[in-house]
Amino acid sequence: MAQPAEKVYYRFVVLFFNCLLTFGSYFCFDIPSVLQDQFQGNLTCSNATVINGTVDCVPGLGMNPEQYNLLYAIYAWTNAVVVIMAGFLIDKLGNRFGVFLFSFLCVLGSSLFALGSHFRGTPYLLPLMLTGRLLFGSGNGSLTIVQNRITAFWFKGKELALAFGLTLAFSRLGSVLNFFLTQRFEEKYGMQWTLWGGAMLCVLGFVSAVLVSALDKIGMRQLGLDGAIREESRKVRIQDVKLLPLRYWLLVLTIMFFYNGIFPFIADASKFIQDKYDGYSQKEAAYVAGAVYDSSLVLSACVGILIDYVGLRGVFALACALLTLPVFGLLAFTFVAPLVSTIWLGITYSFAAASMWPSIPLVVPQATLGTAMGLATSIQMVGIGLSNLVVGQILGTKSSETKIPLWRWQRMMVFMLANTISCIVTSMLLNIVDHRQGGLLNKTTKRSGPAEGDSDREPLHPGEEEHHQDEEDRAARSPSINS
Repeated sequence: MAQPAEKVYYRFVVLFFNCLLTFGSYFCFDIPSVLQDQFQGNLTCSNATVINGTVDCVPGLGMNPEQYNLLYAIYAWTNAVVVIMAGFLIDKLGNRFGVFLFSFLCVLGSSLFALGSHFRGTPYLLPLMLTGRLLFGSGNGSLTIVQNRITAFWFKGKELALAFGLTLAFSRLGSVLNFFLTQRFEEKYGMQWTLWGGAMLCVLGFVSAVLVSALDKIGMRQLGLDGAIREESRKVRIQDVKLLPLRYWLLVLTIMFFYNGIFPFIADASKFIQDKYDGYSQKEAAYVAGAVYDSSLVLSACVGILIDYVGLRGVFALACALLTLPVFGLLAFTFVAPLVSTIWLGITYSFAAASMWPSIPLVVPQATLGTAMGLATSIQMVGIGLSNLVVGQILGTKSSETKIPLWRWQRMMVFMLANTISCIVTSMLLNIVDHRQGGLLNKTTKRSGPAEGDSDREPLHPGEEEHHQDEEDRAARSPSINS
């Protein structure tokens, strides 16, 4: 009689709770973007003027643009440092260790960030909020690695791109709800309660961590993989990074350059729309900026199904970079409605996320998947962190500037264009190398299945053989390590 873990419904139940791991943390991540005016608002409005019936002053935390962008930069830097070791520890100690630790760090970091808002006008505000973002970044980036690792285990060789797409959709649902609800919530309850509400959503992620950990443990025992996977986990070494192939490194650079144009733009998109285009309130600008996530939320699952069916992951990665190029040109040099550009960017982002990240489990040894995901996230976050710093310098550091000059915004968009061009170059090289090495990335799941299976049966270290044939057979069924 078939065990429940062998049935289709079981892996989709695991996927549901796995998706909820990052729902709250993605909501929290972009709260500063929606409330950028409040974060950079004046500490006092005693000398405010009234223009056309509107008070020309927004009370807030008194941050300047450089300090505001530092909230995003420190998140990215923390990811860059922590996720490498986090990926290795997850490979070594297993998913259950990682899912509890990193979901707790998300709760702790978001709570400290909210606590910092209570110290408005004091020297403690910025250090507390930066420390909160640091802990939050340590948890959220690493939690995404565990999430991807669990997804790869249960769906590799099956509905892998669909599963990654649904995971992205749930994360982006948190982002979309943030753009739609946060501004209204802040107007009614204030910034402090808004930030604490985000922290409470991270608690939801911790509860999901408990449930997905239990399901993962029960499922692996029913499949008879627990012992073999524990044995293989003990073989993982930090030196295994040297085993990662050239395709992996080109894929990582492609991801980094593409995301360099997405997240730094979204962080400042609401302010940009208000400064450049007439007639947009803060709430309307947040809705338009959130269209990037709206599009990815709607399209992610469908795009995943499409890529599972047609393959062509490398081709899609190149096409996404090429089609993103005009977006920043429109934003920089035209006055076409910004909603056109944000929806367009959301579409290319959906295809990029569903084609790039699910490609990593296809090109790396199974035992180093966590380390590979961690290293990829680290390099991605280094790029995003540096990009946030560059954007902060381009936009200036004077908090007295209520409206940033257009020429500064144009320079920012040119910087985004440069990253997109770099993405085109690396994705072209990725396709060339992949073609010379068998074209695995551009095969469909069904056609690439045997190849993946062969890769999974390779020992972690060359020349190393399994001592027991039954353990080898069980390990061959496992597309990742989950202990």
